[in-house]
Amino acid sequence: MVMMEKIEQYIKRLIICLQIAKIYTSSHPKFNEGLNAAFDSLTDVLRERQEFTIGIIGGELAYEREIFFELSQKIKSAITVLKKKGIERITFTKGIDKEELSKFIEYLAIPETEQPEDCQKHIVTIGIRNITVGKIKSSEDTGREAEEKIKDSEEYYVESLKTIKASIEDVLGGKAIDGVDFRFNVIGVMENLMKKHNEFLRLAAVKRYDSTTFWHLLNTSILSMYFSWKLGFSKEDFLDISTAAIFHDVGKIFISRKIIQKPGKLSEEEFDIVRSHSALGAQILLKYSQTLGMIVPLVAFEHHLGYNCKGYPKLSFKQAPHTASLIVSICDVYDALTQRRSYKREYSPALIYEIMMKLKGELFHPELLDSFFKILGVWPYGTLILLSDDSVAVVREQNTYDILNPIVEVIFPSEKKSHINLADSSNITIKSFLNPASEGKQYLPLI
Repeated sequence: MVMMEKIEQYIKRLIICLQIAKIYTSSHPKFNEGLNAAFDSLTDVLRERQEFTIGIIGGELAYEREIFFELSQKIKSAITVLKKKGIERITFTKGIDKEELSKFIEYLAIPETEQPEDCQKHIVTIGIRNITVGKIKSSEDTGREAEEKIKDSEEYYVESLKTIKASIEDVLGGKAIDGVDFRFNVIGVMENLMKKHNEFLRLAAVKRYDSTTFWHLLNTSILSMYFSWKLGFSKEDFLDISTAAIFHDVGKIFISRKIIQKPGKLSEEEFDIVRSHSALGAQILLKYSQTLGMIVPLVAFEHHLGYNCKGYPKLSFKQAPHTASLIVSICDVYDALTQRRSYKREYSPALIYEIMMKLKGELFHPELLDSFFKILGVWPYGTLILLSDDSVAVVREQNTYDILNPIVEVIFPSEKKSHINLADSSNITIKSFLNPASEGKQYLPLI
């Protein structure tokens, strides 16, 4: 095997080990298996040289003058992890032991919120002597600190959609998918959501007005992830729930868009076809239970069953839906109600709350539904509203003791700019909702 092939094999094994560390933690048996394989590859490379360096140039992995174009496309999320830590260059030196490599991978798996300021100083502090990291300085561009800055939240949101769309299309095409790689990408979304969840929820509120199925799946996943996180679920559990949310509607993609988006009332036959999507989705996803887990097809099957089991598919016996299904069901309906569809009028946040509360105890688990609105609020973060004094405001914070009256920031007119806690204000109330895709669009730059 030539040196380039050996280094490429080592990078692949290193990335697999990193993915396992972020998903399962370094104490999991799978991590030890991955670490052994990566260390064997690294040892093989260092038999022939004292050290070698891999770098990131323009978003691509490189060794000396060779660039791994194909590999870079497959491990974009891992490259993003490195760049977010300020790492554009990694040098591995002969004499490195397995413990050092393990510590380095564990460091790479640390969430961005816990990232030390000086990564080279940190890895020396934790006992890593034979790995050095840094940035690539270009003589042609010495004024720049790095090749690229970290993607902002909106770009990350769009990139997340591309990853999800590609994975779903693979499932629909019956292709194999890399479960570890997929969950690694989901964790990237999760860590960004935890770090700046208000920004992500604001983006979800704006992007929700794109009525494509894939946007709906991403929004439902983000809402499910945020909701289960705030409920106190473990990392592994809300990763499972958010993954299930991503795939919950794959059956619907099999069904004619003409039926789903048909203006006017559907015929009973058309309704039967639409209702079949949950069973169809579960059937498709059962083939991927080894890579995605059993929760994924289960949620696809149960997300329309309802808390009282009177939804669909019809069961021959009463079986309480899984908690993950009940969570995804709430987030699914909530996001669907916020989307503009040709067969219904637009719903304001207050009307959505009223509609969903009427289904409490029937379609929705009562305690979960109450918790959902306590966490998200009736008027979610980033919602544009018109106040009773005709000023325009944006929701900035929730009042858990009064979910109908959030804390808002007046953004127009500019001379009225201020923060108002509507729960403590008797003379100012919410007059109406401003749709960010129509009458509220002009105010988006002011948010």
